[in-house]
Amino acid sequence: MTTTIDSSYFAFFTFTFVLVVTPGSTTAVVVRNTLEGGRRAGYLTALGAALANSTIAIACGLGLSVLVSVWPGSLEAIRIGGALFLAWLGIASLYRAARHDDGGIRLAVEVTDLPARSHAGAYVGDGLAINLLSPVIISFYLSVVPSFIPAGASRFYYSGLAATHVSLAVLCHSMWATALDAMRRWFVAPWTRRMLQAGTGIALIALAVRVIAG
Repeated sequence: MTTTIDSSYFAFFTFTFVLVVTPGSTTAVVVRNTLEGGRRAGYLTALGAALANSTIAIACGLGLSVLVSVWPGSLEAIRIGGALFLAWLGIASLYRAARHDDGGIRLAVEVTDLPARSHAGAYVGDGLAINLLSPVIISFYLSVVPSFIPAGASRFYYSGLAATHVSLAVLCHSMWATALDAMRRWFVAPWTRRMLQAGTGIALIALAVRVIAG
């Protein structure tokens, strides 16, 4: 039994690692916010995404599958809402790129400099919203995670798998924020930041279209 549980967990860990290191909508938002507010903003966005993942994991464990069975259109509504949110973020980035010579990305020069949005909740909210509205995350916890639970496993096994996913995701997103923040020094020229903002906007809108297309 122990061997079965160990092999199931290893398979889940491998699958989840590949899943979280593959750039997706959450990564795009982490990148966008790191460009705007630096490493702190990226970390806060990653924290918001982790809170969303935890919320969905708990909801699925408590019976979100019942809601889906009663109202099959709930996942469709979430999918559309998530796509619209991605599109809104992308349009906001394109707007800043069009309006500002530096794309609205102000590089901190002094320690006392504040990011574009000094309120931490704004960045946490972005990460929270993008994952709470993600049908991919909901489907992951509804169908994928249970498939890795071996017969006879403890009732806490699901919690362990969920904690593994949340931990790997927040680690990966934090690494993105750290790496991009280190690269910000390469973008002293305003036009380079403008191009980054525009590129981020296009990527977010492309993700929105992909989500709508299903």
